[in-house]
Amino acid sequence: MQELKRAESISKKIIANVKRVIIGKDTAVDMSVVALLAGGHALIEDVPGVGKTMLARSLARSTGCSFKRIQFTPDLLPSDVTGVFIYNQRNNEFEFRPGPILSQVVLADEINRATSKTQSALLEAMEEHQVTVEGVTHRTPQPFMVMATQNPVEYEGTFPLPEAQLDRFLLRITLGYPSMEEELAIIDQQQLAHPIETLEPVTTPEEVLDVQRVVRQVYVDLLIKQYVVSISEATRKMPDVSLGASPRASLNLFRAAQALALIRGRDYVLPDDVKELAPSVIAHRIIVAPQTRMQGVDSRQVVLNVLGQVPVPGARTRGWVPR
Repeated sequence: MQELKRAESISKKIIANVKRVIIGKDTAVDMSVVALLAGGHALIEDVPGVGKTMLARSLARSTGCSFKRIQFTPDLLPSDVTGVFIYNQRNNEFEFRPGPILSQVVLADEINRATSKTQSALLEAMEEHQVTVEGVTHRTPQPFMVMATQNPVEYEGTFPLPEAQLDRFLLRITLGYPSMEEELAIIDQQQLAHPIETLEPVTTPEEVLDVQRVVRQVYVDLLIKQYVVSISEATRKMPDVSLGASPRASLNLFRAAQALALIRGRDYVLPDDVKELAPSVIAHRIIVAPQTRMQGVDSRQVVLNVLGQVPVPGARTRGWVPR
């Protein structure tokens, strides 16, 4: 119990520190921390200028993690991401110069502007936490997290992420425009200097790894595990869906629910945790059938429809009382 309280305290300190920079986007901040604590990656999809890059930088600074940014462009090469061997004339040997992917928090900015070949350079790192260059494998530092951004409204000169790439993101985050009060607060906040410049770490990478270990100990009842799998399975049987959620989606929803429960101060997962996370974890992994898209239904709405159809489990989860 003491270990759980300490992990909860660390997670809340990270969230509070990030919110010093990101104003009015509490859900987005919570989801980014959930992705970090669950050991996953996040895709931040929204229009330009709403704080996607700042969210990634704030999270890296708050945790004391090393941070690298990759600006994805059509002429970016895979070696620009993973690193390259350079011949050293002094010792007549080839030396490996690591690419930016070998950092703890990596911002893949406008990831859909790079070619598919370059995008695929991230696949091994995101799934196996390693990169292989010239037959030599290099482990990524721990903790390791990729936060990718993309603009959903501008498609000219972009290369849509393939399903295999999307499936490696634990969840997709959207920020949206701030309210008038929030936008005024942003202007006042940045009148003299940007708050990111004075943001200090509130924890260490080692403590983040400890919290990730505690997250995996959060109790998940068998009924909730079945609920998670039932949601993924339902997407595979719906006529509105051409490609349903993969088993990785079930595992990611399971891990994310554990992380969210810890952030909320519980050592057990509730069905509400799963329902809250399902649209963010599953929607970007499914392909909506063409006839359904023509009716104006997107993947998020399909997941919400699934949640309305799959029965919620009973009251066996520890400490849960049905409403």
